[in-house]
Amino acid sequence: MFINKVFIYGNLTKDPELKTIPTSGMSVTNVSIATNRTWKDQSGTKQDEVEYHDVVFFGKIAEIVCQYLKKGSGIFVEGRIKTRSWEQDGVKKYRTEIIGEQMQFGPKKDGQTGGGSAAQHQQPNASKNISEDDEINPEDIPF
Repeated sequence: MFINKVFIYGNLTKDPELKTIPTSGMSVTNVSIATNRTWKDQSGTKQDEVEYHDVVFFGKIAEIVCQYLKKGSGIFVEGRIKTRSWEQDGVKKYRTEIIGEQMQFGPKKDGQTGGGSAAQHQQPNASKNISEDDEINPEDIPF
């Protein structure tokens, strides 16, 4: 058995834009998410490393990302890695992306998750997984 599963939590590096695939009419959103890693080197100096991840959402989840998130918003993504290739000017090009299959909104900037159901108010860190197949209730949106 082989596993292709990715989990990342980071911030959007720009506002998402909703596009439509011309052949199918399906919604698609490409976003870049920045994650970071902090550690101390051998001399005890704090080091910080930032990685940028290209993430693609399709369908309803793409629409939700565009409607409710903006540059700087925190997002938790569960998905899979996909490398696609194409030829441009006789040169084969490659791009490795994360296909976002589920997502959760990150906390608001003030550290609170905001609106939602009574259960969310009792457990401030609780959030709902959102996937392509879900029907979205505006009350489930944490801001």
